[in-house]
Amino acid sequence: MIAGSIVAAVGAFAFAAAAVLQALGAARVSRCATTIEERRCSDKSHPSLRSTGATMITGPFLIGFVFDVIGFVATIASARMIPLFLSQTIISARLVATALLAMVVMKIHLSLRDWIAVLVVVFSLVLLAVSAGKEGVDDQRWMHWSVLAAGPLLLLLGIVAMRRLHRHIASATGLIAGAIFGVMAVASRIVDGLDPFDVTALFTDPAFYGLLISGMCGFYLFTIALQTGSVNGAAAALVVGQTVLPGAIGIAFLGDVTRSGWGPVAIVAFSAAVVGGVVLAWSGAVTTVEKAENSTVHVPVA
Repeated sequence: MIAGSIVAAVGAFAFAAAAVLQALGAARVSRCATTIEERRCSDKSHPSLRSTGATMITGPFLIGFVFDVIGFVATIASARMIPLFLSQTIISARLVATALLAMVVMKIHLSLRDWIAVLVVVFSLVLLAVSAGKEGVDDQRWMHWSVLAAGPLLLLLGIVAMRRLHRHIASATGLIAGAIFGVMAVASRIVDGLDPFDVTALFTDPAFYGLLISGMCGFYLFTIALQTGSVNGAAAALVVGQTVLPGAIGIAFLGDVTRSGWGPVAIVAFSAAVVGGVVLAWSGAVTTVEKAENSTVHVPVA
């Protein structure tokens, strides 16, 4: 239990570093737009494939990708070591780390409410760690095919939402990206061929491909979220999807349980961690990068 919690914490810090670096990359692409067409592509409303690709090849974004890989590995490992509701809630502590890193790197100032939210999240995670029992061993074959289909379907939903919405795009795409990462966590838990290692079982399991596809789909959609809103807002929505979906699936279908008599405590701590994280991420703080972007004069296009 302790080892799995430590691995999940490493993933949380890695994802936080990745989010801040990738947000800097997105901001750099936005500031570098000079022509009318480029301004349209980098505008925080409906980012194009071109602007998203340009964001992905910036220096900060590429460095952030390395941290993402570390976070993905930690997610896979922790999902197999501890219950999903615990591993994904610890991963969601990335919100706290993201806010603190953004405060230093992107000059975000946290209010008293934000600091209270930080304490709520940390205390809730401690309670969850104490209340968690052993991870379940139930495994239903239909889930292996479900996680393979879920990632692409959710990506399609995210793209439709991005195209149809005119406001709160970062929240919508971030939430769906979190759900996709939740699918990845579930796939990590049920995939065959890892323990004990068996190449044939691994490469013939649909859940293995579901894991890879979900990772790529979630990564792409979260990049869009970073282009259309603040790093904290995008991270908030992502954490809600990433925490609630796999936690519920773990309890409903995989046999995850709490310690005897600790069920109500786990429910309250789980809810408080999510709410505290959302309050923190939806802070009214504005970064110096966002101020610079808001002061940019956009040329109207007929």
